[in-house]
Amino acid sequence: MVDVAVISGSKSDQAVVDKILHRLEEMGADFEHKILSAHRNPQELEKYIAETDARVFIGVAGLSAALPGAIASMTMRPVIGVPVSAKLGGLDALLSIVQMPPGVPVACVGIDNGENAALLALRILESGR
Repeated sequence: MVDVAVISGSKSDQAVVDKILHRLEEMGADFEHKILSAHRNPQELEKYIAETDARVFIGVAGLSAALPGAIASMTMRPVIGVPVSAKLGGLDALLSIVQMPPGVPVACVGIDNGENAALLALRILESGR
């Protein structure tokens, strides 16, 4: 069973993803990482969400940052969004993630703050034990 599924929208998000993976590995969590864009790979994203046994998702995205909301629309499991500072200092991504419509809950950490996303995922997992 995978504890955390880390999904990034692009290879360009790798520096932020590395912070997440490093912290998860350091804490002994079972995890996997996929690069799946909500815009470029919507069918593959939906298939992955349906098939994975991950208990928590971390969606890493910049620009319009649709990925965390797309993940949340496909599952009832917790989703954490990590905005990436691709443009506008990351404020565009931050606002895209925190302004989800009712019924699409996504937790959000600070811009480029992958470490906090990993720590939040671990707390969510711990509270469910």
